[in-house]
Amino acid sequence: MTEKQIKEASVLTKAEDTNIRKQFRLLVENSPRLKKKADREMVEKAFNLAFLAHKDMRRRSGEPYICHPLAVARIVSEEIGLGALSISCSLLHDVVEDTDYTLEDIEHLFGEKMARIIDGLTKISGAFSEQSSSQAENFRKILLTLSDDMRVILIKLADRLHNMRTLDAMPTEKQLKIASETIYIYAPLAHRLGLYKIKTELEDLSMKYRHPEIYEEIANKIRLNEKRRIAEINRFSLPIIQKLEENNIRFDINGRPKSIYSIWKKMQTKNVSFEEVYDLIAIRIVFDPKPRVSEKAMCWMIYSLITDIYLPKPDRLRDWVSKPKENGYEALHATVMSHEGKWVEVQIRSRRMDEIAERGYAAHWKYKGINSQESGLDTWLKRIREMLDNPNKNALEFLDDFKLNLFSSEILVFTPKGHIKSLPKNASALDFAYEIHTEIGNHAIGAKVNHKLVPLSYKLSSGDQVEILTSDKQRPQVEWLQFVITAKAKVSIKNALKSEKNNRIKIGKEKLDRTLRALKITPNAYVFRKLMNAYETLTKDELYSKIGLGLIELNNIEAILKKKSQNKLVRYWSLQFLKSINKSSPKKKQEDSGTVGNKKKPILLRENLDKEDSEYVIANCCKPIPGDPVVGYLDNQLDTIIIHKANCPNIIRLASKHGDRIIPVRWTTHKVKSFLSRIKIQGIDRMGILNEITTIISKQLDVNIRSVNVDVLDGIFEATIDLYVHDTIHLNNLILKLAKIKGVDSVNREEYTGE
Repeated sequence: MTEKQIKEASVLTKAEDTNIRKQFRLLVENSPRLKKKADREMVEKAFNLAFLAHKDMRRRSGEPYICHPLAVARIVSEEIGLGALSISCSLLHDVVEDTDYTLEDIEHLFGEKMARIIDGLTKISGAFSEQSSSQAENFRKILLTLSDDMRVILIKLADRLHNMRTLDAMPTEKQLKIASETIYIYAPLAHRLGLYKIKTELEDLSMKYRHPEIYEEIANKIRLNEKRRIAEINRFSLPIIQKLEENNIRFDINGRPKSIYSIWKKMQTKNVSFEEVYDLIAIRIVFDPKPRVSEKAMCWMIYSLITDIYLPKPDRLRDWVSKPKENGYEALHATVMSHEGKWVEVQIRSRRMDEIAERGYAAHWKYKGINSQESGLDTWLKRIREMLDNPNKNALEFLDDFKLNLFSSEILVFTPKGHIKSLPKNASALDFAYEIHTEIGNHAIGAKVNHKLVPLSYKLSSGDQVEILTSDKQRPQVEWLQFVITAKAKVSIKNALKSEKNNRIKIGKEKLDRTLRALKITPNAYVFRKLMNAYETLTKDELYSKIGLGLIELNNIEAILKKKSQNKLVRYWSLQFLKSINKSSPKKKQEDSGTVGNKKKPILLRENLDKEDSEYVIANCCKPIPGDPVVGYLDNQLDTIIIHKANCPNIIRLASKHGDRIIPVRWTTHKVKSFLSRIKIQGIDRMGILNEITTIISKQLDVNIRSVNVDVLDGIFEATIDLYVHDTIHLNNLILKLAKIKGVDSVNREEYTGE
């Protein structure tokens, strides 16, 4: 394609054409990785094609469209540090989506690798343009490129950064949508990839459009204080410069204000005003290592020289030199008191550390091999790939779990052998177990943290040493999903529960088929309808699952099939009502609940075997268990039914005010879920009686004890025991057994109101 052809095709003004040529020249001249002739020729070929493809296109701002891919290419080259292939892909990233050129054309002209990257970029552009589920599914597909070529994500971040820089031309509603996407996914992604400069700018620009008034207020305060701040930086830096020069250290030093977004976040979390944010400025020292002196040693040497001048704040020392962040970030951060009485943050980095901090993933690969250990970034990418490899994963679920992997706060904990593991803040002992190995997590029963026994839900802190206790009999529980926070743990638990469910269904189906064959009954729609009505199940899978668990005995099938159908509407209204809870509007929900109530058809409180959340919740005030007389209350705010005991004072009060929200309900079989209950035992104290009580509870009746409180006075003991039971039958059976123990005078169920 000749220059003459391009000029004939263009509808640009002379000034626009000159400016575009200038921008392209600057791109080539300022690219540190365009030294080879072949690389420059590839980039020029890509520019010529993009120039021609976008010749009649303009952006909403009115400027020629080609200015956008040029700007993206400059960010990719100068701010991220990628090479010729990435620069070329940046120039062509919108060609397939917005023009008549196809992926086949790109592959024919530039090869398969570039076509694959362009394909990823074309897919990613639609990730947030449709409804939420489609957005999530598209985003999941895009991240599959992590297994293939990380450059897709890096170029997309550059594309998003330039779009944010030029967002003024968009209408307000578009600005808000794009800014929200940016803060939700793109800024955390930039942070995780170590692109701190880009992450900070994305956060600030997002805030500019999401909270324009607050943004302008903070920006104005920073501008008003600019001269004074520069003077403070100079006064603060001068003694440090002199000290470093005396010690023959080659360095660069610069001061900068904190970002607007980080100042605002600190104001929010600390609940302070702008003036009360104490470390508004930060000094960065970037040094060249001395021969035969390690970077780590030099960081601490410089820290020592600075603290000879200024008093440090001990609780604000951040050592990411000894143990870098998971995204590869290395630096030593200290906060010291200036002679003017103000706290100043000082960041100390080597030249290599600075390049990784500024250019993140690209620089990480440049230095790969210097350190033989696997980096945190490698580990993170491995986790993402594990998530992507799960074929059963729901798209929205994936997006939530992916967000879990974008934590900015991390803790460092130790294995019993002293190996360090990095986890997100607020991670539990069970998260740690799954981090070690999926099988260890699946069979975990407890943990020892710093040699002290703790439950799996225990929240870990930096510096904890953790040992996981396991049992071959243990299996993952639905309740675990309430306190694990890492994506790996959540995915592993969900996979185990799904596998267990499929196994139950298979066993249940085989049992039912054998029983029907023995009775010479042909399975058909009529048979299943009768069985599902009799056993209060809504689907075949639920029927099979309950059979597989042993919740349903099949010795009365003939009697069920001979019995006339009754209350067919019960199951129908149960299903319809529960659907309405999840899907309808508040007004519609209220109408539906009234319909059910008027027909006096009770809602079945079925055991939810396979979901992490249920269609109803148990009231904390009275803690009913299956078998108790109960009433349902439709809570429009929580979008669910709250189950109270029929004699609960709260439900009596609610019924007097909101009678239309009272729902008749009744229990079905509950044998998997456990409910917290409390019993009180009184009797004559004797040696070994408590051991006998707990043995019957935990070993003979297989009941989990949560807590035991015993009080003995003048030979009379009184024990209060909190334990988990399935239903009132289970609890009554337990009470009868305990009442037979020698010395026990009375066993009664108590109202449980604790958490």
